[in-house]
Amino acid sequence: MLSEMEQEVVSAQTGDREAFIRLLQGVESTLYSIARSMLRQDEDCADAIQETMLKAYKAIYGLKKPAYFKTWICRILINQCNEILRQRARTQTMADIHVLSSDVKEYEKIDLREAVDQLDESLRIVVVLHYLQDIPIKDVAHILDISVNAVKNRLYRARNILLASLDQSRERKLNYGAF
Repeated sequence: MLSEMEQEVVSAQTGDREAFIRLLQGVESTLYSIARSMLRQDEDCADAIQETMLKAYKAIYGLKKPAYFKTWICRILINQCNEILRQRARTQTMADIHVLSSDVKEYEKIDLREAVDQLDESLRIVVVLHYLQDIPIKDVAHILDISVNAVKNRLYRARNILLASLDQSRERKLNYGAF
């Protein structure tokens, strides 16, 4: 028995455009969250998502297991985001680099999402996929083409970094409040 999503994938594979649109609507917020966590700029997110949708539409006929549609389209998006990041790195000039003063940062409120955004990309993406998008570790490993143990290791490192970051933020607030 096929799930509703799997039935939509099969319909989309036979040329049903409306089914493909419904599939995209079902993963739209997930795609945006992933793109936003990797690219951090709305314009780049829109470009990445648009390219992902176009590539997925052209390649949906080749998707062998309809149950993996979400994993498959997330992988396409991550590849597209990585391509945008590579292009950005090639075209970035010194004028584009913004250095934030640590003095200003010291007194800013840091919440969990901001702390996640500060993580290295390899850690940030596993946190976003697993904790924010509720994707199982096994599927995160498949999406990123890494081992399950690598995902667990990155999640462990990310949790420790986030904990330390949030602890520092609390300490700064306590010290600041003492004056």
